[in-house]
Amino acid sequence: MNTTNQQQERVNVLCLKWGTRYPAYYVNNLYAGVKKYLHRPFRFVCITDDKAGLDQGVEAVDILPDPHMPWPWPNIFMKLAVTADGAADLKGPTLFLDIDIAITGDLDCFFEYMPGKNCIIHNWVELRKTIFKKAPAIGNSSVFRFEAGRSQYIYETFLAQMNRAIDKNYFRTEQAFLTHAMKEVYWWPNEWVRSFKRHAMWMFPLNHLFTPTLPPKCRILAFHGKPDPDEALVGYQGKHLHQYCKPVPWLSTYWPRES
Repeated sequence: MNTTNQQQERVNVLCLKWGTRYPAYYVNNLYAGVKKYLHRPFRFVCITDDKAGLDQGVEAVDILPDPHMPWPWPNIFMKLAVTADGAADLKGPTLFLDIDIAITGDLDCFFEYMPGKNCIIHNWVELRKTIFKKAPAIGNSSVFRFEAGRSQYIYETFLAQMNRAIDKNYFRTEQAFLTHAMKEVYWWPNEWVRSFKRHAMWMFPLNHLFTPTLPPKCRILAFHGKPDPDEALVGYQGKHLHQYCKPVPWLSTYWPRES
């Protein structure tokens, strides 16, 4: 590490893993991508209920305390709990990343952009839904940044409004409530974080003819819904024709298969 890097503030990269849907190598692939593309000191933390199989550089932290949710804990609303003061003993700039993503480019910009502010990628919606109206001001929680140790208000908003947070008549998703609880949000530049389904896959029927392509200037490729990264590598067929994905060999450069 050069002198410039040594003088930079250490930052945090945070992820969550619980249950059995995603194995440990998802976290390990994410950690490998962060090591490759983040050129400053960092602490990599995974909040998890199973530490087995995680690489040595991954700092595994036990699941956060249940905030007395009416749903079984842990669940997706743990993304709100990570903003509590003292969560995982985090302090300072913290970049949260879902583990079902592929890091495809430089990450330093995610800490240099709007320092000290809450930043999140504007959620992607289908093009047909934006023909007559603007996309709602909702972030996609696969990639967001907050100031650990100074974001207790986000968690307290969740505790005070938990019934609204879990009521789909008010907020359809946890990321909609997160955007609301952050109060002031700044969107990442669109090209930095792209959706595999929306921006890499071809629309039907071209998806049956052409391999998905990496969007230009993309630094993080998010795999929300289906396919997951391991499925995209070998090809995927969902229930409908538009969900078909040809095998994506170039993805192994950024997201290798399980070793």
